[in-house]
Amino acid sequence: MAYDEVLAERVRAAVGAAAGPDGCREIKMFGGLCWTVNTHMAVGAADEDLMVHVGKDGVAAALESGARPATMGERTMGGVVLVAAEDLPDPAALDAWVVPAVERARAKPPKKPKA
Repeated sequence: MAYDEVLAERVRAAVGAAAGPDGCREIKMFGGLCWTVNTHMAVGAADEDLMVHVGKDGVAAALESGARPATMGERTMGGVVLVAAEDLPDPAALDAWVVPAVERARAKPPKKPKA
């Protein structure tokens, strides 16, 4: 799975702005790119989609807002949705997905380092 370089650059800027001085980490994951905040996945770029961690409690609202379920093979990823790049025409549309995902990740306690 590849990712759209233009979308990735837009996401990189949006996550950086939303994460602020606390920062974020960019990781190659799921055949695309993933941005973590406070050690938790916030968003990613896969194919021509924005992958957004909305949490299990946020899936229904995200689907109503135009997202679709994220799947890997036949498995639906819990708490994660995909938003088509074409549905993110401007910075405000992108921020509407990125900012809440960054805030969600920031609100969780950091994961403990693996031994």
